[in-house]
Amino acid sequence: MTEAPPRLTSLAHGGGCGCKLAPSVLQQLLAEKAEPSLFRQLLVGTETGDDAAVWQIDDTTCVIATTDFFMPMVDDPYDFGRIAAANALSDVYAMGGRPIMALAILGMPIEKLPTQVIREILKGGHDVCAAAGIPVAGGHSIDSLEPIYGLAVIGTCRPADIRRNSGARPGDALILTKGLGVGIYSAAIKKKALSPGGYQEMIASTTLLNRIGSELSKDPNVHAMTDVTGFGLLGHALEMARGSICALVIHDHDVPVFAQAASLAEQGFVTGASRRNWASYSEAVRLHEGVPEWRRDLLTDPQTSGGLLIACEPGSADALTETIVASGYPSASVIGCVEAGQPTVAIEE
Repeated sequence: MTEAPPRLTSLAHGGGCGCKLAPSVLQQLLAEKAEPSLFRQLLVGTETGDDAAVWQIDDTTCVIATTDFFMPMVDDPYDFGRIAAANALSDVYAMGGRPIMALAILGMPIEKLPTQVIREILKGGHDVCAAAGIPVAGGHSIDSLEPIYGLAVIGTCRPADIRRNSGARPGDALILTKGLGVGIYSAAIKKKALSPGGYQEMIASTTLLNRIGSELSKDPNVHAMTDVTGFGLLGHALEMARGSICALVIHDHDVPVFAQAASLAEQGFVTGASRRNWASYSEAVRLHEGVPEWRRDLLTDPQTSGGLLIACEPGSADALTETIVASGYPSASVIGCVEAGQPTVAIEE
C-alpha cells in the first residue's frame, strides 16, 4: 500500500501569517531603513509599514509591488494554495490598486511530499489568480525543509487612488470588512479540534479576495486602508495610528469574529504569534477594564488573508458599510473611530 503523505501542518513550525516576524523584531531590523526616499517616484516605501511599495510611472499610472509567502495553516494543499494567493493579492487591493500579474514563490521538502500534493498547491494559487483576472506568469522554486508558498504581485493604480495606512484623520470612522479568528481556527486545526462547519467558515473568509479595496479607493470619503494580517487587528490598527499620528478607538463588541472563535480562544486554542504580538506593542494599547486574556488573544490573533481596516468620513460610514456588505463581505462592520492624540489604540466596551 502507498503510504499517505504527511499532514502539511505537521511539516511546519508555524502557519499562515502567524509565521511573520514579531512587530518588535521587524522594527529593529528596519530601524536604519526609515529615512526619506532618495527616489521621488517612490511614493510608498518602508517608512510607515504600509502594505506594498508604490512607484509612480507618470501622471496617470503607478506600479504597486508586493510579496507574501508562508507555511501552511491547513492540511488541504489546494486550500493552502488558494489562501496564500488571496493573501498576497490583498496587499495590492489594500493600496487601492488592481493586480495585473503574479510570480510564484515555492519552497518544498521534495523528499517528503508527493509531486501531486505540490501540484495541488500551485493549482490553488493559479485558480485564485484566475478569479482575480491575472496570470501566474512565472516564479522561483527551491527544495526547503518546510513547505512554503506565496506570490510576488504587481498591480497598477492612478496616483489619486492610492490609499495608504497613514491617511486616517481625526473624526474618521473605522470599518473592518472580515471577522477575526483565522489564527485561532488554524490552532484548532493543528489539534484536529475545528468542526467541519468552522473549517468552511475559515476557507470562505480567507479565499475571499479583498478586491473591494480597488473600488473604495475611488471614493474621496475613504482616507486610509490597510489589510489586517499577521500583527492582528491591534497591530495593524496601531500601524495606522502611528502613520497617521492619530489615536484609534475600537469598540470591542462591534468587532466581527468567527462563530467559534470566542469559545475556542477560551479553551486555549491560540497561536504563539498572538502572544508575541501583544508583547511587541502592548505599551501603546489600552484595554478596557475586565478584558479577559482570551479576548485579548482574539484582538491580537494573526489573520491570514484578513479583512480591510478602513478609515473614512463618519457621515459616509454606514453607506460604505452597506456597499461593502452588498459586495460580498457579510461581516463588514463599523468598529470605531479616529481621534486626535498620541498614536495609540484604545479598546472600549
